[in-house]
Amino acid sequence: MLDCLKAINWKKTGLFAAGVAFGTAGIKILSSDDAKKVYSNCTAAVLRAKDCVMNVVSTVQENAEDIYAEAVEINEERAARKECFEDEADDDFEEVDEEVESAEADAEAAAEAE
Repeated sequence: MLDCLKAINWKKTGLFAAGVAFGTAGIKILSSDDAKKVYSNCTAAVLRAKDCVMNVVSTVQENAEDIYAEAVEINEERAARKECFEDEADDDFEEVDEEVESAEADAEAAAEAE
């Protein structure tokens, strides 16, 4: 009979028993009223933090929308100025073309007159 007890690994058996004891004690501690108060307070703190983060996110989102609107406005103004500049440049080229044509016509008339 003692040979049977010698075959048991007492270290592993002791660890198993200790695990069961700590597990049972842990369950009792985790289900106590004090632990439930701690859980409630932690959950309330997480909810407050969530509200704070959501307020910050809303502010950042509003600022991003404002920045986007300003950027669109700046691009529209630049496009309008570019259009205006191109129109003026086209008018200037037309005037230069007319002056060149009249100078060429004058040069031809002077050449014919000689």
